[in-house]
Amino acid sequence: MTDSPNAPSPNRYEAIISKIFRDGYRRGDESVPFKREDIRIASDALSIDTPKNLGDVVYAFRYRSPLPEEIQATASEGNMWIIRPAGTGLYQFVLVPVFDLRPNPNIAATKIPNSTPGVIELYSLEDEQSLLARLRYNRLIDLATGLACYSLQNHFRTSIPGIGQIETDEIYVGIDREGAHYIIPVQAKSSGDFLNIVQIEQDYALCDYRFPQLIAKPIGAQFVDDRTVALFEFERSEGRVKIAAERHYRLVEKEDLTEEDIINYRQRLFGQ
Repeated sequence: MTDSPNAPSPNRYEAIISKIFRDGYRRGDESVPFKREDIRIASDALSIDTPKNLGDVVYAFRYRSPLPEEIQATASEGNMWIIRPAGTGLYQFVLVPVFDLRPNPNIAATKIPNSTPGVIELYSLEDEQSLLARLRYNRLIDLATGLACYSLQNHFRTSIPGIGQIETDEIYVGIDREGAHYIIPVQAKSSGDFLNIVQIEQDYALCDYRFPQLIAKPIGAQFVDDRTVALFEFERSEGRVKIAAERHYRLVEKEDLTEEDIINYRQRLFGQ
């Protein structure tokens, strides 16, 4: 998702979202509904300046920051609270199993010759658009999925019944060797942000609603550093979104890809 134009105000936002949760939560609840207007009501009750854009408060905790510890402390063991959309201007805190989408530091990064054009490298920043460019120019979505992939549209926005408006950073279509077609929504995050399970759930909802005839294969992309990208591939199992695979790719100059590296990659494939 693209960053909100208004910078978060963590202490103010934490106070507001915590009050909304306190006012609605009862011991044993697994979901707590609330409305966008509740943000204004909580701000007034706390004598806090109401944010100009009420949605920024929800955005901050859905996509950029963890919910306050005061809220998470009420979660039962092995679970955590997230915020899901529930329609236009409607949301709910939902208790779900703990889902960690931070890149695993123990996964070996596969070296890939960097095909990013020099002029893009010259002006790129460590943000989501820079990450999307690297994915595109180096065909990392193709490598991660084993499909022939083509960018269909970036900043894809649509409205889903029961959810409201959502945005996906980029959508690819893919084709496998048997001719089957895939729809691949990609969520990209810079190293300062984090992937969120809600975004992946929304991407599945997008696939189901707008592309029901295609095979859904959501991808999460995260900068580990300015040269290394972690890619998460997801699947739905037992009614939940789960990580099907996590792969790391390091973009290097051709002289940094050694003969030993190539031998090691061959051994991965053939086991010899």
